[in-house]
Amino acid sequence: MADAARSVPLTRIVLIGVTGRMGEAVLRVAPLLPQVMITGAVASATSLALGRDAGEVAGVGVSNLPVSSDLPRALAEADVAIDFSSAAAARANLAACRAAGKPLLLGTTGHEPGIEAVLTATAREIALLVAPNTSIAVALLTELVRVSARTLPMTFDIDILELHHRTKRDAPSGTALALQAVAAAVRSETAAPAADALEPGPRPEGQVRVSSVRAGDAVGEHTALFCGPGEELRLTHRASDRAIFARGALTAALWLASRRPGRYTMQDFIADKTLS
Repeated sequence: MADAARSVPLTRIVLIGVTGRMGEAVLRVAPLLPQVMITGAVASATSLALGRDAGEVAGVGVSNLPVSSDLPRALAEADVAIDFSSAAAARANLAACRAAGKPLLLGTTGHEPGIEAVLTATAREIALLVAPNTSIAVALLTELVRVSARTLPMTFDIDILELHHRTKRDAPSGTALALQAVAAAVRSETAAPAADALEPGPRPEGQVRVSSVRAGDAVGEHTALFCGPGEELRLTHRASDRAIFARGALTAALWLASRRPGRYTMQDFIADKTLS
């Protein structure tokens, strides 16, 4: 058994945004995956955690991994990067990974519209997985929404409902917007304004709406609601532990490390793992 454990190839991962909620969750889960080694723990240049032990910051004990703001140096000693920092840092992190030629799983949300051009350019040179949600079950939910929107008639209204903790910065969530985009694309309609307050009057047929709630310490809940004459269908994913997102991010990063340059999604990861 010991020989088998030593034969497992290690994938070296740089964790960007190590001091955030998701960064700490990844540090807690990483020791459970024998093929993972976190070799870089990166925070912003203004973080009070700089120089401290990343494991102690996350409450998992001494890891002998100091928190640093030097992303290029960390990338030089890694195979792939995971970014759970902030939308404001996305451009700089994408540029650093592109310059280093290292794959990146981008898990931040709330990006400015202009980021799409940067993502497209980056994906020409490195493997880039953009994941507003790294839960494997949410990847499946996305496909169920796609099938439901295609199967149910236009007499069914579609709403995306999402609930997160009160300190989440972006609303709607990136996952809610992704679900909205999937449903709207199937309906061949432009997505409705992503907000709770909508224009009064009759609802246009085919419009896909999003409603957001920020309250308490809810980890995350997303529901796709299909309401038709006399019946409704609810597809719900409810997260109670950030560990599910951490596990999904780490396993997806392992997969991404060996991909060719291009833009990928969690659906690509799930499909490839299912077929292999």
